[in-house]
Amino acid sequence: MLSILIPIFNYDVFPLVKELQNQCLECAIDFEILCFDDFSVVDNPSNFEINKLKNCHFKILEKNVGRSAIRNLLANHATFENLLFLDADTLPSDDQFVSRYLNQINQEEKVVYGGIKYQIKKPEKAKIFRFTYGVNREALSLENRKKNVYLSLLTLNFMIKKSIFEKVKFNVDIPNLRHEDTLFSFDLKKQKIKIIHIENPVLHLGLDVFEIAIKKEKQSIIALKNLIENNLISNDYVSISRVYFKIKKYKIAFVFRYFYKIAEKPMLKNLSSTNPSLFVFDLFRLGYLCSLEN
Repeated sequence: MLSILIPIFNYDVFPLVKELQNQCLECAIDFEILCFDDFSVVDNPSNFEINKLKNCHFKILEKNVGRSAIRNLLANHATFENLLFLDADTLPSDDQFVSRYLNQINQEEKVVYGGIKYQIKKPEKAKIFRFTYGVNREALSLENRKKNVYLSLLTLNFMIKKSIFEKVKFNVDIPNLRHEDTLFSFDLKKQKIKIIHIENPVLHLGLDVFEIAIKKEKQSIIALKNLIENNLISNDYVSISRVYFKIKKYKIAFVFRYFYKIAEKPMLKNLSSTNPSLFVFDLFRLGYLCSLEN
């Protein structure tokens, strides 16, 4: 009935797998939990204990294949028609997580997204920026997610039929930088695959420290530029690209390039503080995108 698929890189997923297995056993369903490690550079010996759990399987790939390819690989190895993808650094927010997804299984061609939550307590200073961004930009309410059903889809917690996934897989030809979920949602939209949003969030536990978060954000901007330049998504699909192309239309990108050049350090100082401004973050992203023109 249900294949739960978890791509792993440098993370201990045993607690997540054990919780999911307990819920599946409680629901008395046919299930499997497949965990593929994308050639991690950090050892997590407890992950090997997964193979001792009923219907649970863990293996390490022989080489690093990237976020898109490993998800496709997991789907190819799945036994059942219903695929539940979860990121390694997540945890169900309660003991009814699996059953809520089971209630969504029917003959309708659709993708089901449960959402994301963050723990209420603020983390250490080095992780406050990533926490602030996550709480305000990712942990959207069900009502807000329904306002933009495709772009609100994050691929860390969703269920999809294998027959749909064979039509719309993750693109393995793009650089392994970020935005694979953006392209995936755009492809679902092009194929007119329905996305259903429900209240079934996971807790996102893996918060990056500031330096890594900013590095990933720069990679994300480069990846977005690549998607647009290769006509893989439309110019207006993501808000930052909509603004960027208006700036280019009015030929004022040089203003933002200059602003980024002189204001990068003050912006980074704000973003690394205990009270980072997401408005400053948006200016930082836009300025960095404009700077890539050079």
